[in-house]
Amino acid sequence: MKLGVICDGISRDLAHALAVMDEFDLEYAELQFVGDHEVGDHSRQQIAEIRSLLQGHGKPVSCLSRHIFAGMTTANKPGDTLHTTHMDALKRVIDMAHEVDAPLVRIMTSKKEQILWGANGAEHWNVAEGAWDSLPPLIAPAVEFARSAGITLVVETGNGTMVNSNYTARKLIDDLNAKDTLQVLWDPANNCWCHELAWPDGYNEVRGGYLGHVHIKDVLVDTPRAKLEVRKMGDGQLGPLFQPVADALRQDGYDGVVSFESVYHNGDGDFENGFRQCISLFKSTFG
Repeated sequence: MKLGVICDGISRDLAHALAVMDEFDLEYAELQFVGDHEVGDHSRQQIAEIRSLLQGHGKPVSCLSRHIFAGMTTANKPGDTLHTTHMDALKRVIDMAHEVDAPLVRIMTSKKEQILWGANGAEHWNVAEGAWDSLPPLIAPAVEFARSAGITLVVETGNGTMVNSNYTARKLIDDLNAKDTLQVLWDPANNCWCHELAWPDGYNEVRGGYLGHVHIKDVLVDTPRAKLEVRKMGDGQLGPLFQPVADALRQDGYDGVVSFESVYHNGDGDFENGFRQCISLFKSTFG
């Protein structure tokens, strides 16, 4: 499979991150923060320098990953000030995507309401009425703009966001009739918080052309205590599931990128060292 890394998990110094990628034969660079700026906030000159670095190392870009729509709530409406701010950022990221030949741009979704659907009384007492229905209208303009720009969006399954499972990601795509332009950025570690089992449940939700990009890290979640711990790859709750997920991706001919998300450290705050402790298992499993 095509393997890569979210570069700023190694370092925001892109030249250094690319050198480390060379060291471990990782091909695809996912860009989120480069230097002092998030993608979409770089100048034309900075983008040219980023493109030159990437070309010098022979690294195609897998995805530009800005936190578009993150932090919005059910109170936000299409065209309001915050939505317009995010749409403007999306347009800048898509412009950058064309400059660096990135096929994918990540979006997020608004803050999570916990219970979206219910029955036998829950629909009256427990469901956050109208919460889900507020989401597709926020995302629809992004889909239309990306379609016109020839870019595919990937919606990440995020912690604390309305789309926090492969089920909800697929539902959003279906509700928007947007499978041609919007796909799932599956982060199975994030999905652990809502207890969607990565294999086979989560994987089966994105079969059939819904899956566009994958993030890999390992975690241990304790939802009742509202605690999340990032673990060395293989030492968290996803440890036994990585291999069957990788096998299924191969069997189904997944042709996207599997991107390592280097957010682990062993207590010293050194994320590059955490990357070095995890990358061999990542490569042997998904390579």
